[in-house]
Amino acid sequence: MTTKVLPLLESESESESGPVTPCCPPLSERPLTADEAERTAVMFKALGDPVRLRLFSLVASHEGGEACVCDISDVGVSQPTVSHHLKKLREAGLLSSERRGTWVYYRVEPSVLAAMGQLLTRADGQPRVSTA
Repeated sequence: MTTKVLPLLESESESESGPVTPCCPPLSERPLTADEAERTAVMFKALGDPVRLRLFSLVASHEGGEACVCDISDVGVSQPTVSHHLKKLREAGLLSSERRGTWVYYRVEPSVLAAMGQLLTRADGQPRVSTA
């Protein structure tokens, strides 16, 4: 089975290092297209697992914006399971990784957090707040 990676972000230029923009407008701005919904669903599916959400949070909140796998492995599951979940987060485009010697370091790109924030913000720029 082949995994299709759908980016949360789209490049504005041909360059890999060029600026990126969020794939989708705020949910309250207009209905998502089928393609936008597909890309967004990949992100939410990856974050829908409690262990993955916890790992993502550990990386995102780690000092310096990146975390060694050795520092985030204590989430109540085995090391192979941690590796599986980190792989799923990478495939969803939420984390990037870099091997340094025997350890792998993970980071959440600031543009990913910005895209997630924009998606969940009202079109007028205010956070969505429930009045229930």
